[in-house]
Amino acid sequence: MNRFIFLIPSITVFALATGLRADGLLLVANKGDQTLGIINPVAGRQVAVVPENGITGHELVASLDGKRAFVPIYGNAGVGKAGTDGSLIRVIDLATRQVTGTVDFGKGVRPHCAVIGPKNGLLYVTTELDRTITVIDPDTLKITGAIPTGQPESHMLAITSDGRRGYTANVGPGTVSVLDMEARKVITIIPVCRNTQRIALSTDDHWVFTSDQEQPRLAVIDTAQNEVSRWIALPGTGYGAAATPDGHWLLIAIPKECKVAVVDLQKMEVARSLDVPRAPQETLVRPDGLEAYVSCDASKQVAVIDLKDWTVSKLIEAGPVVDGLVWAKGN
Repeated sequence: MNRFIFLIPSITVFALATGLRADGLLLVANKGDQTLGIINPVAGRQVAVVPENGITGHELVASLDGKRAFVPIYGNAGVGKAGTDGSLIRVIDLATRQVTGTVDFGKGVRPHCAVIGPKNGLLYVTTELDRTITVIDPDTLKITGAIPTGQPESHMLAITSDGRRGYTANVGPGTVSVLDMEARKVITIIPVCRNTQRIALSTDDHWVFTSDQEQPRLAVIDTAQNEVSRWIALPGTGYGAAATPDGHWLLIAIPKECKVAVVDLQKMEVARSLDVPRAPQETLVRPDGLEAYVSCDASKQVAVIDLKDWTVSKLIEAGPVVDGLVWAKGN
């Protein structure tokens, strides 16, 4: 892997020549070859891959300082399906591009979605088979506790900007668990639909979004009332979603239609749709709000959306079955 280190100076020269700055890295989970991919967004290419030594990481998160990535090793099955039960989280140093640590649960728990607490810096990971969110000290890699979700198949997690509330999408039950992250308990469980997937928060934390997997519609949950307040019609079944920093837009992948729908959160309706490569999965909006990234697993590509003119500005070649996305702060 060290051969990739020498690409960094040329990328820096590229950034200076174009007036663009590489203020961070885009990290991707390449499920097909079980690697973490490192993408330089200015150069528009994957500059390194790091074997995660496990089957298989679906999601990942970067430390607050952007120096490490945490990759839960989920297993070889879909949520709720028969298969292996992952029991590890790999810790990857982004400078040396090596696995430098492992969290071992000691049993199969299917760890999946990892989130760093925005205020306390703790690592929270969905552990589906235990019906919990496991709490980990990212420095010592010690498990410090667990938060029950009260439901099976708690697949994805979103945490409010103050770190006080968490929301899980519980796939098979079609519910959302509302969690007190400080008291480490369930506040309530919200019925949504028969089967739901993915979860996202509005920038102001007033709304939670999750997609019905049987009808083309997006649930909008009022976080003050902890109930579904309305539905937004989508051009197909929705999947991963992300809000823009200004709070105006929500981008949501529509896998079967090969589109990304753009929801106007002031009008609560789809304003436009963009064509992307096959099977878009996850969406990520860059912290500066200039671009969004969409993993398209069937094409081994990440689509880059220019948020100024709403165009797909480029396609970045990634690994096979690219899925999870996260932004790592520049150092």
